[in-house]
Amino acid sequence: MTSNISYEQAMIFVEQAFRAQSQGQLGEAIQLYQRSLEVHPTAEAHTYLGWAYSLLGRYDEAIEQCELAIVVDPEFGNPYNDIGAYLIELGKWEEAVPWFEDALEAQRYEAPHFPHVNLARTYEQLGKFKSALEEYDKALAIAPLYRPARDAKYALLGRLN
Repeated sequence: MTSNISYEQAMIFVEQAFRAQSQGQLGEAIQLYQRSLEVHPTAEAHTYLGWAYSLLGRYDEAIEQCELAIVVDPEFGNPYNDIGAYLIELGKWEEAVPWFEDALEAQRYEAPHFPHVNLARTYEQLGKFKSALEEYDKALAIAPLYRPARDAKYALLGRLN
């Protein structure tokens, strides 16, 4: 019973941290994510703490938090995708590919079209245009109204024609 209560309390801190982060209050968000982790470690708190670190350009710490999230819950897709995104920010395009592929295999994912879009962007950067278009199409099959995927796909088609 205590475990369930601590999990619920931890998720309340995650929600508060997410709101603070959405309002640009990164310091407060980081503190709240850390409090959440002290109460009950969750993949969400680790992943979102990593995201907050990434917004400060602290990519090594962001990747470390995502790796911890994967240990807590290997079925949560967000941290795999986020590691790939941070590697892109570091210019490590090739290294990002397997992380996006792992994200696509995850059983639990809040935005399953994101790794398709990120993988498409990566393939574009690597000159694998056919694969990029296929990934944009997969993203749009999941989220037909996701404008960044649609815009990127048509921009790529325009460059290829």
